[in-house]
Amino acid sequence: MSNPVKHDFQAEVKQILHLMIHSLYSNKEIFLRELISNASDACDKLRFASLTDASLMEDGAELAIDVTFDDKNSTVTITDNGIGMDHDEVIANIGTIARSGTREFVEAMSGETRKDAQLIGQFGVGFYSAFLVARKVVLRTRKAGLAASEGVKWTSEGAGDYVIETVEQPQRGTSITLHLRKDAAEFADGWKLRSIVSKYSDHISLPIRMPKMADEDKDEKKKAADAELERVNKGAALWARPRNEISEEEYNNFYTTLSYDPAPPLLTLHNKVEGKLEYTSLLFVPSKAPFDLWDRERRHGVNLYVKRIFIMDDSEHLMPPYLRFVRGVVDAADLPLNVSREHLQKNPSIDKIRGGSVKKILGELKKLASKKPDEYAGFWSEFGRVLKEGVVDDADNKDRIAELLRFASTNEDEQKVSLKDYVERMKPGQKAIYYITADSHAAAKASPHLEIFRKKDIEVLLLSDTIDEWLVTHLTEFDGKELKSVAKGAVADEEFVDKDEDKKAYEEKTESLKGLTDAIKAKLDGRVKDVRLSRRLTDSPACLVADEHDLGGNLQRILQAAGQNAPEFKPILELNPDHTLIEAISPDSPDLEDWAHVLLDQ
Repeated sequence: MSNPVKHDFQAEVKQILHLMIHSLYSNKEIFLRELISNASDACDKLRFASLTDASLMEDGAELAIDVTFDDKNSTVTITDNGIGMDHDEVIANIGTIARSGTREFVEAMSGETRKDAQLIGQFGVGFYSAFLVARKVVLRTRKAGLAASEGVKWTSEGAGDYVIETVEQPQRGTSITLHLRKDAAEFADGWKLRSIVSKYSDHISLPIRMPKMADEDKDEKKKAADAELERVNKGAALWARPRNEISEEEYNNFYTTLSYDPAPPLLTLHNKVEGKLEYTSLLFVPSKAPFDLWDRERRHGVNLYVKRIFIMDDSEHLMPPYLRFVRGVVDAADLPLNVSREHLQKNPSIDKIRGGSVKKILGELKKLASKKPDEYAGFWSEFGRVLKEGVVDDADNKDRIAELLRFASTNEDEQKVSLKDYVERMKPGQKAIYYITADSHAAAKASPHLEIFRKKDIEVLLLSDTIDEWLVTHLTEFDGKELKSVAKGAVADEEFVDKDEDKKAYEEKTESLKGLTDAIKAKLDGRVKDVRLSRRLTDSPACLVADEHDLGGNLQRILQAAGQNAPEFKPILELNPDHTLIEAISPDSPDLEDWAHVLLDQ
């Protein structure tokens, strides 16, 4: 036993508590979902830890979660016999938040979405949802394996500080008692609590127990906390049931439990594989992107089970980074229960599960794009840039991903053009899929490199996402057609010269202007690789292009902006031989150096 010690909350926690207590939320009932979810995690952690140390189970009692209430004193208590916490863990887990999403959570809850309590779990601050309904929270806990005298009691009214003390705690695990606010007294009711459990936590495999209630006797509706307990959740793993027995609502509720996303998923993929390798997967593609989608190091969304026993959450081995938005579970039949993350990294079964899951997701996205293009367009606007990463990261599925890509083009301002669409629209004799990369759609669309392509009515893909520069270095062809930058290399004669007479006229002009191109190259010595006449310009006097195998100017700028040392490649200056400005410049002009630098810089 020790004297109570008062501690101040971390600044971020104070902000969160203020939002919980002083804002009006449309869905306060989710506090129970969050606390049951935490209790379930604690039991899963104990079960996993006991595989290597059986003594942690202590009395050997069944792992369970108890929800009790006292309507007279207006309290609700959630108790688990899971792993529990020691003194330092209570301070670390409840007094502070070591999570990068805290600021985003506060901003989101302070803005237009402040009434959306679904965000709470999404940002990993579920414990604090207790203050949606409680004026005071009392937590008692003891870590498995410690003596009963090493229990910890934590008390807070959410006002910026908490009190912590060492107490006698015979049972391992954690008990959280909520002293309800007057406006939340409705939650000290057995039927109300049961309905919330049924709505949000029915799938939890552990028993969730509550006091028995008798329908026929109104006086029996509210029982004391010491009444006989009965299981109130079905506890059947949803993914283990046949698909034809699961309703869309059940799928959607399970998805919300996993993702804390209140919107239904875009796709639900329930798959059972039998044979040499047996596993079941239930995967969801969200309809909206999560707040931390662009963090490639973020936690992944697929949980691993072995024979319906939870092993680990957010397993990065089950889904590649470019599908990090996918949520769901994989339940394998052939893995050991004490499998470690290191073992997963080298396990061929995991590789096969991952490979099969990825192909299934990409296949369903292909079906969606074919049968429901409008829905696929919505998916692409949310996740398209992330999916492009797969071309770089996943060589085995590069062709499958290529079919799913969508781009803007000189024919279409929005990213709706597939590579298949482009190939079907190619002009007779056109040999390549042409594209241009730029730092914005407007810059790509206005580029002088497109002039000859517009004149010949040849479509060009307009690529303005940062990832596009890496995408085109890995995706070099599609359907036998080379992907070629309009800002690199020379323009092919056979595609852009109409007649032999035009070709001859161009060659004569090249010869007649050789003195000018050589003189400008000399004036720009050290700044350009070459100066030559252009086939791609019809209106502008000049443009810069990269040599066929050099780094493009846009990629150089991106690398430099990221603080990386980009290789220095000098550009080629192309001049439009038919432009009046070029025709007016003499190689003997005293102002030639000035003209040369104007052409280069503009």
